[in-house]
Amino acid sequence: MSTELINAALKLIQDKYIFPDKAAEITQRIQAGDYEGLDERTLGERLTGVLFDVTADKHLRIRTREADMGSGMTEQEWIAAYKKRLLTVNYGIERVERLDGNVGLLALTEIPDAGTGGDALAAAMRLVAHTEALIIDLRTCRGGVPNGVHLLMSYFFPDDETHLGDIYDGATGTTRQYWSLAYLPGERYLAKPVYVLTSGFTFSGAEDLSYTLQSLGRATVVGETTRGGAHPTQMFALSATMEVTVPVARSISPVTGTNWEGTGVVPDVSVPAGEALARALRDYTASAR
Repeated sequence: MSTELINAALKLIQDKYIFPDKAAEITQRIQAGDYEGLDERTLGERLTGVLFDVTADKHLRIRTREADMGSGMTEQEWIAAYKKRLLTVNYGIERVERLDGNVGLLALTEIPDAGTGGDALAAAMRLVAHTEALIIDLRTCRGGVPNGVHLLMSYFFPDDETHLGDIYDGATGTTRQYWSLAYLPGERYLAKPVYVLTSGFTFSGAEDLSYTLQSLGRATVVGETTRGGAHPTQMFALSATMEVTVPVARSISPVTGTNWEGTGVVPDVSVPAGEALARALRDYTASAR
């Protein structure tokens, strides 16, 4: 069974991975290994270790499927399960509050698909709309869906004239541009300070939000350098209980011409993650005097 699973994973990587030149080396390395007798979790960890050794790509991985997102689901069933799970985590919105000094705090554990969680993001932004500064806490944010990231970023720009980023799609060889949105539910958050808190856990779509707002000069990033995963991915089932996640596209900043893959987002103010909120508040208070 492990041989069939490994061959299926290698075929998907060869067909889908955004860096096809790495696929041959991956295949050679994995086929030279011995994976007999391993349980599924150990097999996934061992294979993912090889993938990382070759590519250093934290998005490229083979693992057991989550209990609530596996077991032979069709695409429609998977989407339904994703939407159901988002309800249980409040669409990734962990905290929304007004701190002393009329500073807004928005803490996210993930950034949802705009079609599913857009209303929740808009509601959160309404609650902080009249604060004097905003802190977006992404220290425990594992990522998110690009369209949700772009929706949230659009609140910090005045119109649809800000080029937020591009995504190059490996399958089609085309590049899609993403711009700030012309219409948003509620008020935009303009001409007021924005701070983004990061940690070594901050990943993927959360890094996109941090990197883009930083590179466009719209936010000050405070905390630790992030994990460094910039490639949009697709998940493919290998069996009812195993899956492979394959980066199929590449993010490109119109400001830097590159992204945060492998390097992470380097904060403007580097402090341990546990001190980031206090530091952002202190810096804002000093600047507001």
